[in-house]
Amino acid sequence: MPRTTPPRGRIATILDMIRRLEDALLVGLLLAMIVTATFQIVLRNLLGVSIVWGDIMVRVMVLWIGLLGAMIAARKGEHIRIDLLGRLMPGRFQTFVDGAVQLATALLCAAAAVSAFRFVRSEAVFGQTAFARVPAWACEAIIPTAFFVIAIRYLALSIQNLGGGTPAKHP
Repeated sequence: MPRTTPPRGRIATILDMIRRLEDALLVGLLLAMIVTATFQIVLRNLLGVSIVWGDIMVRVMVLWIGLLGAMIAARKGEHIRIDLLGRLMPGRFQTFVDGAVQLATALLCAAAAVSAFRFVRSEAVFGQTAFARVPAWACEAIIPTAFFVIAIRYLALSIQNLGGGTPAKHP
């Protein structure tokens, strides 16, 4: 009988592949941004010219890097949070407070993802380009994607904390 990977093993493998993809994309974009910005500076200072769309492309890469960083922070459970209520509550309620805050975060990020998706869809209908024939919607697609991923990660954390299982800090 052939051996199969247990379901949890498959999920862990998929999550690891996603983690690696996010990390690689973040590093690749950061390197590309540094190279492009440096190249623009050198061209301007030495030749008095520049790539017309270079500065816009760097701005788009900053957007992508920031949102990928937010996705990675959510993956590690290290996103910015205000936990005054959690600090004031007795220890036995901490898991519940964490779960409730994570659920609220997931709901807010899901709402932001829906709004961002509508925005990107309207940009696609409008048909404007961002730079070098790249459609604006393609540059903005990271916005709903990032909010959706963050919402899913915080929903998973919330379910773990509110479901009575082991308190989770890392999705």
